[in-house]
Amino acid sequence: MSLKPIHFAGALAALLLLSQPALALNETVKSEAGPIAVETIAQLKSPWGFAFLPDGEVLVTEKNGDLVKVSKDGKVSDPIEGVPEVWANGQGGLLDVALDPEFETNNYIYLTYAEPGKDGKAGTAAARGKLKDGKLTDVEVIFRQKPKIKGPNHFGSRLAFAPDGKLFITTGERFQFDPAQDLKTDLGKVIRINKDGSVPDDNPFVGDDKALPEIWSYGHRNVQGAAIKPDTGELWTVELGPKGGDEINKPEAGKNYGWPVVSWGNNYDDTKIPNPPTHPEFEDAVKYWNPVISPSGFTFYTGKAIPEWDGDALLAGMSSSAIIRLTFDGDKITGEERLDMGSRIRDVGQGPDGAVWALTDGTDGKLIRLTKADKTDG
Repeated sequence: MSLKPIHFAGALAALLLLSQPALALNETVKSEAGPIAVETIAQLKSPWGFAFLPDGEVLVTEKNGDLVKVSKDGKVSDPIEGVPEVWANGQGGLLDVALDPEFETNNYIYLTYAEPGKDGKAGTAAARGKLKDGKLTDVEVIFRQKPKIKGPNHFGSRLAFAPDGKLFITTGERFQFDPAQDLKTDLGKVIRINKDGSVPDDNPFVGDDKALPEIWSYGHRNVQGAAIKPDTGELWTVELGPKGGDEINKPEAGKNYGWPVVSWGNNYDDTKIPNPPTHPEFEDAVKYWNPVISPSGFTFYTGKAIPEWDGDALLAGMSSSAIIRLTFDGDKITGEERLDMGSRIRDVGQGPDGAVWALTDGTDGKLIRLTKADKTDG
């Protein structure tokens, strides 16, 4: 039986209200630190990365190519003008976002994205532009993955600024396997450049005519998480493995991490891949997961909203529908806890309020905020 809007306007309005997400409703998840309150801040469309502006508002990338700003009260802006053209197919789209360490004086933000090429090809790229008055201006591409190829998979990619101001960009091997070992390509590499796109003189392959000078480390599969460890200033990454074998690594200059020659997982068709100890010439992972957790965003937490987590690492788990917390003793991982979030987590970070913020994955994605629950919250 159909309803006539003219007679049932009130009922329909009530139904529509009930169908909207409860954006301010707090729920809790269990943790070793006690119950954690989870507040939904905003509803988004396939969000991928986020970064906080100095005023506390949040820049969020959406895979379709939109860069939006979320206000403190959860209002989502119209798309910001000036974003480069994005190849939004498969795993490609508008990906990570980061602020320049000197943003308050230069207004630069940085984006990674799948950049379209000729004949349906695409590759990971990074661009920077000045964010002023709600627009992106003076946009310039500072890195283009070489070569662009066809295919919808394994673009990476995260941005991480080191304490010295150098910029790390993680990539995937575009599901091509062998190019991760080829130093004449940017596929399956961690890239290190200056903020303007130039290559630092102390990169490990500068002066080597058999390698691209922007490469920092190689033999990676699909690195979707990167963070600087606060107590050492060193880069750590998380990497999606094949059927098994997700990894956390501490990529070092010029080192080879073995993909696709070795892995702690096997190929999707169940053909075996040798384990890393069989090839000691490669660097092994600090930790691996089997079965996979499908890690994406990654951060080291130093906030006070959940003081028990201070100094721990947090990973965004997709297939695991979890935020994974890792404890450390120096560079040794000493423990793991999984917070069951009931949804794929695409990115995780720390806000200026000291809380943990995260993005849930998918077309009905959300920006959420985690704090320690009051005792009255259960």
